[in-house]
Amino acid sequence: MLDDRTLISGLFVGFFLLLIWGRIRYDLVAFATLVLAAVLGLVPYDGLFAGFGHPAVAIIALVLIISRGLSSSGAVDLVARHLIDPTRPVPLHISVISGIGAILSAVINNVAALAVLMPLDMDAARTAKRAAGKTLMPLSFATILGGMITLIGTPPNIVISEYRTDALGEPFSMFDFTPVGLTVACVGIAFLSVVGWRLLPTRLQDQETEEDVSRGRYIAELRVGDQDPDQPILVRDLDQQANAADVHIIGLIRNGARRPGLARREAIQGGDFLVVEGDPKAIETFMGKAALEFAGAEKHEGGLTSKGLMLSEAIVPDGARIQGRTARQLHLLNRHSVTLLGVAREGRRFRDRVRLLNIRAGDVLLLLGTPERVDEAIEWMGVLPIEGRRTDVVQRHKAAATIAIFIGAVLMAVLGVLPLLVSLALAVICFISLGLVSGREVYASVEWKVIVLLASLIPLTAAFERTGGAEFLASQIIAAMQGYPEWAMLTVLMIVTMTMSDFLNNVATTLIAAPVGLSIATETGTNPDTYLMAVAVAASCAFLTPIGHQNNTIILGPGGYRFSDYWRIGLPLEIIVVAVSIPMLLMVWPL
Repeated sequence: MLDDRTLISGLFVGFFLLLIWGRIRYDLVAFATLVLAAVLGLVPYDGLFAGFGHPAVAIIALVLIISRGLSSSGAVDLVARHLIDPTRPVPLHISVISGIGAILSAVINNVAALAVLMPLDMDAARTAKRAAGKTLMPLSFATILGGMITLIGTPPNIVISEYRTDALGEPFSMFDFTPVGLTVACVGIAFLSVVGWRLLPTRLQDQETEEDVSRGRYIAELRVGDQDPDQPILVRDLDQQANAADVHIIGLIRNGARRPGLARREAIQGGDFLVVEGDPKAIETFMGKAALEFAGAEKHEGGLTSKGLMLSEAIVPDGARIQGRTARQLHLLNRHSVTLLGVAREGRRFRDRVRLLNIRAGDVLLLLGTPERVDEAIEWMGVLPIEGRRTDVVQRHKAAATIAIFIGAVLMAVLGVLPLLVSLALAVICFISLGLVSGREVYASVEWKVIVLLASLIPLTAAFERTGGAEFLASQIIAAMQGYPEWAMLTVLMIVTMTMSDFLNNVATTLIAAPVGLSIATETGTNPDTYLMAVAVAASCAFLTPIGHQNNTIILGPGGYRFSDYWRIGLPLEIIVVAVSIPMLLMVWPL
């Protein structure tokens, strides 16, 4: 008869093998392993779903929602665009954008930080006529490094903090991770900026992704707000902002009529419409830079304060209701609260007003509205939505309020006014009240696969620790390192944890390695915090493969990378992380 320790160890071996195999989603593998452990009597039935109520699970979900709110407000985007200059030399560009990425990752989810900065990095590469692959990997690695700086920067830190609460009675504080994490991030970014990008293969070319090739350029109309008559602005005065956003200003509409030519020398007046050409994201960005509004936005249930406005793209098939008709004839805005913002027609330009344009089969429509309204309008018009082609409308006028709410939540947690879980929950409530995230977006922001994985692994790792599995692994490491100094044992733990994280989810790695680190500290009579911090750093550093961290997966296609390219920068970076972390850990958290 197999004992409990052997059974739970066997389950974890099977769990690891299935994750490495990668054919089954990791959340399903974790949940199935949890249920099997309960059937085998390793996890009590009444504790089967205890992980879903664990504070670490709730904190990670709340951080993801807050990240969505910060992105939706445009706070991150506005700051980044003011600091990024495509004309800089590559090392300087990498150091600046990586530094921004690291700082952002310290306060929002590192996946969200990369999602905001990646388009800016690719735009800069396109403008500078260099390969985006030269800078995307350093950016991805920098956002991973930045997550180690604070408690909320990356899930492993949150998991380690809550594990310390369960094991030692108190969590780590918000900035307990900062001395080691910030040092490692600074050294890592210096390496990426000076040496790392040079290690990438020369075959990388600035190739367009499938999305770039297929995404059309739309003719759209943007409404001008109130203007100061004492400081007139000419149409041509907006060229710099238009070029930076990659749009073309091709006309001006006043009192319902198109002005002659391109109206380059016309002074813009309140209520005018600028006619622009660009892709959806570029149009949305230009609107923010030039303080313009979408045509018809004032009629959208609260205008741009409406929750969750999106730009959606749809193609017109033969026989659609809108074919041969205009948006005005269909009363699209009044009937569905959806604006036909732009039309793409095989690269051709037209002089008709967008809402007065007779739509043809094959046209691609750019629609503005809430996702629910747009879906209804698409079905009613008989057009076909283009999968994955939706662009969020950024609510830039709420950026200051968003930042203030977030800083307030962090300060309340740091000063001990409220527990972190409660302060983050209050921030989420404020974001919802301000319309920065809608009820639908609250659930869409949460990465439910990670939540299920974490909630499933918490009871499993508790069983692993209770049955002596963690203690057994710790004893093996101690026996293998007999006669060596204690810092060498700490180094081995970091290397093993880091290697696991390169192939497994970092949350799973943290939950497995944390009990082992605690057991080593207990058996050797040393400081457990040193080992827990080492696990947090190592679990976050997954640089050898595109599957070790979601950020590495995101850049795989746009950067034109191969699986083996990650080793070129990742291996020396992981060596540097270990070399820097060990002395810093011993200094800040002495054994």
